[in-house]
Amino acid sequence: MKYYSLRHQSPRVDFRTAAVTGQAPDGGLYFPESIPKFPAGFVRELRSLSKATVALNVMRPYVGSTMPDSDLQRICTEAVDFDFPLVPVEPGVTALELFHGPTLAFKDVGARFMSRCLGYFAQRGDTPPVTVLVATSGDTGGAVASGFLGVPGVEVVILYPSGKVSPVQEQQLTTLGQNIAALEVDGTFDDCQALVKQAFRDPDLAQRRYLTSANSINVARWLPQQLYYCFAWQQWPATAPAPVVSVPSGNFGNLCAGLLAQASGLPLGHFIAACNANDPVPVYLRTGHFTARPAVATFSNAMDVGNPSNFARILELFDNDLGKMRAALSADTVTDAETVAAIRQVWAKDGYLLDPHGAVAYTALRRYQAQHAAAEGLILATAHPVKFPDVVEPILGHAIPLPAAVQHLQGRPKRSVPLAVDYEQLKAYLMA
Repeated sequence: MKYYSLRHQSPRVDFRTAAVTGQAPDGGLYFPESIPKFPAGFVRELRSLSKATVALNVMRPYVGSTMPDSDLQRICTEAVDFDFPLVPVEPGVTALELFHGPTLAFKDVGARFMSRCLGYFAQRGDTPPVTVLVATSGDTGGAVASGFLGVPGVEVVILYPSGKVSPVQEQQLTTLGQNIAALEVDGTFDDCQALVKQAFRDPDLAQRRYLTSANSINVARWLPQQLYYCFAWQQWPATAPAPVVSVPSGNFGNLCAGLLAQASGLPLGHFIAACNANDPVPVYLRTGHFTARPAVATFSNAMDVGNPSNFARILELFDNDLGKMRAALSADTVTDAETVAAIRQVWAKDGYLLDPHGAVAYTALRRYQAQHAAAEGLILATAHPVKFPDVVEPILGHAIPLPAAVQHLQGRPKRSVPLAVDYEQLKAYLMA
């Protein structure tokens, strides 16, 4: 498998090069030169396969000859070594819970897969020491920090917007130490992402550090997200119609991965891009015009992205054909007031506790079902509610007990470096 830049100004590369470099030299995202079809009988046998076997089958064509099956099997096994339960919420709505990993967020799979791939390439001597430079709006940073903690030959530098992540998310970013550094940026996620992108374009920095990204712009982070949808299909009732899938969407990597799995042969139904007030994609689907704009802060902070990078991959997947995209994908915008109302309503009526991102997906799905009464819906519950106490706990009337996965972070000192929205400051830090 080769990968090409969506800007078409760089050579095609293999998986190792795409994973280690993150972005193409021309600044474009890498995209697979062909969409592999699932092996004959894979979907038919899917319900009886182990998670690790599913992961190996899905990821093997993308990794290609850059890694033997034995090592890929080990990496896949470690990446999906926790539960992904499909939980009924209410009639017509089921939640795929993706928060049972070590950092209580859906990004654990991609971060663990990528960290182990880079560790494999580093141990083989295929790459020099690598600096993973990543911007986070909430959960990416924690998943990356956990996934890369202690990986030899890899240093991690995380940029996060000060005051715009939850207390648990900040603990996951700033308390681990070792090879993990956190830069606390006085700005938004889009500011963080812009700084990261500028660093990747800096030739002076390239001579000092070997940079790569662990956002979903990196194929090793993005592509494993297809696995969630396979695990959902494993548990979906065999006699039920294909589900409408509502995906909380910020940088659009998760949604794009689901569409990719569908293109490979997974029989999913219509997709919904469930967005908060940061909604350039819903506007595009309505009007045909895409306009990036500054991100605004919302209760569903991991989705506070005003210029989603992975939307370029979705455009490529649909050959930049708006009609094709509208046939497969719709989008909705959900306000903070609607988010809180959904959490309160579902908790009171069904006893199921949504986090703000899941509540956005739920609201968008219910509005779609109001126009398509027969649609069975699947929402992606992408983060544990404990990460959002300011939103969730007033509804419950009490504190959410801390899961074991984050209890060990309590009382650890915060270690972060303050940073202005100033590329020269970031460059000075990285050059030091």
